[in-house]
Amino acid sequence: MEFRHVPVLLDECIEGLNIKPDGIYVDGTLGGGGHSEKILQRLTTGRLIAFDKDAQAIESTMVRLSPYREKITYVHDDFKNCLSHLDEMEIGQIDGVLLDLGVSSYQLDNAERGFSYNSDAPLDMRMDQSQRLSAMEVVNEYDEEQLADVIYQYGEDRLARRIAHNIVVARAKQKITTTGELAEIVENSYPAKLRWKGGNPCKRTFQAIRIEVNGELSGLDTIVEGLTRRLNVGGRICVITFHSLEDRIVKRAFQYLEKDCICPPQQPICTCDKVKEIEIITKKPIVASPQELQNNSRASSAKLRIAQKI
Repeated sequence: MEFRHVPVLLDECIEGLNIKPDGIYVDGTLGGGGHSEKILQRLTTGRLIAFDKDAQAIESTMVRLSPYREKITYVHDDFKNCLSHLDEMEIGQIDGVLLDLGVSSYQLDNAERGFSYNSDAPLDMRMDQSQRLSAMEVVNEYDEEQLADVIYQYGEDRLARRIAHNIVVARAKQKITTTGELAEIVENSYPAKLRWKGGNPCKRTFQAIRIEVNGELSGLDTIVEGLTRRLNVGGRICVITFHSLEDRIVKRAFQYLEKDCICPPQQPICTCDKVKEIEIITKKPIVASPQELQNNSRASSAKLRIAQKI
């Protein structure tokens, strides 16, 4: 299966990055290469450093982007580790960063990867298939309280404790090994009259387990701040989020970086030495246009936030 992914908010991202032909840019989530290709098309002597945890994404996308091989460097790693990689490459300041935090269409559509509740496949959900922790371990080895906390915190599901209890009861009889088995347990945890209100009842639980497996929220605030501080003056960072937990973290990181002082309001003299580091370009996040939503329904929850280093 070819690694394909329809890039979300593509034109808005490219415009937001304000690309310099000789600049150095980071794409923290290469995926199918849609965003990267548009960045590369605007570079002459510039360079793109592209990260992805998914080795299949890099392998497939390298073929697609082969005409730009002189301008791009691929790194198989979580973008949260990119500062150390930039150090190893002796790259100091950069001119732009793009982070698309969504799961790729390939990962969702390839049943074998175990991300989707719409097909029956082995429980997996690993973006980096070389790591040990998968959805199989989370579902079958976490205790009931741990499971409930994951589903509540990362899925924001008010029935988290019931779902966790039913998972534990089911796995005591037989190990849960497929997405279909898990989906059935989650569906049956909802009262019939509420089961399909607001879409598929499995969405929150599957999202929560995926976030746990891939550590998606851990350290997100730190790397957003770190990458922003790595920007040259005038450089921009664009971050696309797909659920409220991610968006809240990015929003708060930007707000902190924009503050000129973090002393308590009642303190008469500033002693914090905090200075304003960015200008937030998007006072409200950019969302997909009606036309984009017609072509790509998965853009419906996407939010783009942009900030510029000052």
